[in-house]
Amino acid sequence: MEITPIRTEKDYRAALRVVSTLVDQDPSPDTPEGERLDVLSTLIEAYERKHYPIDLPDPVEAIKFRMDQAGLSVKDLEPMIGQPNRVYEVLNHKRPLTLRMIRNLNKGLGISAQVLIAENDNTPRSAAA
Repeated sequence: MEITPIRTEKDYRAALRVVSTLVDQDPSPDTPEGERLDVLSTLIEAYERKHYPIDLPDPVEAIKFRMDQAGLSVKDLEPMIGQPNRVYEVLNHKRPLTLRMIRNLNKGLGISAQVLIAENDNTPRSAAA
């Protein structure tokens, strides 16, 4: 099995083509093709992490996305954030998340604390100071 590092965009595109072919073959993990697929996938992932980083989502957008996924309403967020007006303020970027809210949302909705503490351009100026 000949595998080389992925150093350039050309190497990356070639590795993607090989992986695409291997995926179509659906090899068993304990075969040489399966092992090659595993190794190439790891190399591609490392290259993408370095050259195509993905920023964390806006915390409020992450909350809204999770609400949409789970079919939740503002009322469902009240135990985690507070009174309805506070929930609306958070969802409209008028009020920053507190540590208590972050903990509650992390536990209640399963949103990563790293996402919830991320700063965003919509944070109220008084909260960013």
